[in-house]
Amino acid sequence: MISSTLEWALASLLNNQNILNEAQLEIDSRIGRDRLVDESDLEKLAFIQNIINETLRLFPAGPLLVPHASSKDCTIAGYQVPKGTMVLINAWTIHRDPNLWDDPLDFKPKRFEGGKVNEHRTCFIPFGVGRRSCPGSSLANRAMTIILASLLQCFDWETNGGVNVELIEGFGLAMPMATPLVAMCKPRQDIVNVVLNL
Repeated sequence: MISSTLEWALASLLNNQNILNEAQLEIDSRIGRDRLVDESDLEKLAFIQNIINETLRLFPAGPLLVPHASSKDCTIAGYQVPKGTMVLINAWTIHRDPNLWDDPLDFKPKRFEGGKVNEHRTCFIPFGVGRRSCPGSSLANRAMTIILASLLQCFDWETNGGVNVELIEGFGLAMPMATPLVAMCKPRQDIVNVVLNL
């Protein structure tokens, strides 16, 4: 699931070069160009985390959350749900609901600036909610952030032929891209020098 989310993140960044440039600027200004990013730097990379959050909002790795069963009779969105009924939550639809999100189909990492994930905690649910939420969400977030930051710090990225990437969802539980991402990368010279001196 991490690899799928990172593929969606890179594809979204390639289609939004200004956001990619801003992410690289954050890394360059907060980490520098004389060493590689490491796990202790994650707290300094808020914009990279916002990119991960926005990717998870638009392309949740698990668009349908783990099934829940109602513990008592209840009403959900006006529907009477008897006790014991299996309930499937469609995170993909919730994350794209125009009643909950401004410009829900646009890739806007800045919507999560300043800890706004907490503001959206009832409608931003890529890892589920409650007792059945993903126990590995914290580890996945840290891993995705360090990997994406490393890819952006070490390479300059562009699309193949300068054409936008088609963000079309494929079939499967983990919602892969319909066409795997093809991109061109070129090592950033400062980082080449850092790696040569390791």
